[in-house]
Amino acid sequence: MNKTIPVFYTLILTIGFSATLSSNSNIQARGKVEVDPRVDPRNLTKYESQAKKILLGKSLFMDSNLSEPAGQACVSCHSFGAGSADPDQAEATSRGVNPDRFGSRNTPMTTYARFTPEFHYDKEEQLYIGGQFLDGRESSLEDQAKKPFFNELEMNNPNEITLIRKVRASAYAGLFKQVYGDKALDDPKKAVDHIANAIAAFERTDIFAPFNSKFDYVQAKKTQFTPQETRGFELFKAEDKGNCAACHPVEVEQGQILFTDFTYDNLGAPANPNNPFNYIDKKFNSEGVNFADKGLGSGENKAVKRSKLAEQVGKFRVPSLRNVAITPPYGHNGVFSSLKEVVDFYNSRDVKGAIGYSNKPEIAENINTEELGDLKLTEQEVLDIVVFMQTLTDGYQPKHN
Repeated sequence: MNKTIPVFYTLILTIGFSATLSSNSNIQARGKVEVDPRVDPRNLTKYESQAKKILLGKSLFMDSNLSEPAGQACVSCHSFGAGSADPDQAEATSRGVNPDRFGSRNTPMTTYARFTPEFHYDKEEQLYIGGQFLDGRESSLEDQAKKPFFNELEMNNPNEITLIRKVRASAYAGLFKQVYGDKALDDPKKAVDHIANAIAAFERTDIFAPFNSKFDYVQAKKTQFTPQETRGFELFKAEDKGNCAACHPVEVEQGQILFTDFTYDNLGAPANPNNPFNYIDKKFNSEGVNFADKGLGSGENKAVKRSKLAEQVGKFRVPSLRNVAITPPYGHNGVFSSLKEVVDFYNSRDVKGAIGYSNKPEIAENINTEELGDLKLTEQEVLDIVVFMQTLTDGYQPKHN
């Protein structure tokens, strides 16, 4: 069970960020801790301590001095104004702090990531499920939070000592010690664990899971879909039409509708010739333009049994569709530039001459041919599904008569 921070937890931090994902300008790297008057005085120390940890996590998340060289923060590739994905939507994958380096995969959202279960194999379903990153190689938010700091294609710190030196010099070093103790920065390895713990605490707040899209308002009976949105929702669910809900279910899980089953799939997406990772220094990509991402079957996720690697080649974790309309490009390699292009591909991937036709998958093994490829949707039905998915964007403001 994921432990979440109640809404009023985020309110006890008077640090100037809003509860929506509308603008980075609403998030400042300063603040003080105040206690919400609804907090039981007997639990005051507990709540105040958690609030300080969240504030510290936010400061770390926003700090662009924590890369080598300085210039890139967590928020650089997980912008609140872009659904907590990369705001540079012109590139298929994310640029690192070194401008000539790019990651190989499209940056996933951090919104709603707290609901992702730990990576595991479901014996009943005979499927791998969950985990952070598109290949599930880290099981928790804490484990995920550490990796970009030391990835040469991202924040590029050579070791823990370099990173902790930057934290010691920060304006929030005192807060770090308040949260984790006076000696919290003495041991670099343990200090990195503290950094990850604080960032994960921030990512578990409702700032990253507001559930305030138009869809949520409709579910709460506080507004209504337009006729086209209603048609799109029905097509989205219908097994003989879009069948999107097969992998992006609309049933309540963990108390909410998450629009993902957290499983892994190879959609047969084509290689992306515009992926900048193909053209970086061969030190980081020895295959160059011939690079093909094996996903869950690459061997990077050590929890995948060696005997099962071949049947996982080309598969990536099914993402949540929340905020999907504001997080282009799409696909593990950013090959699709618009939602319309994605739905066209799902609809007619296997129909020669159709707008979404594609017969050159990046990875030809293990392609899902049962749930997509020839859905026989009309152009209007494709558009209706796209319009429905636009209702999943957080920050909806209902109109009041």
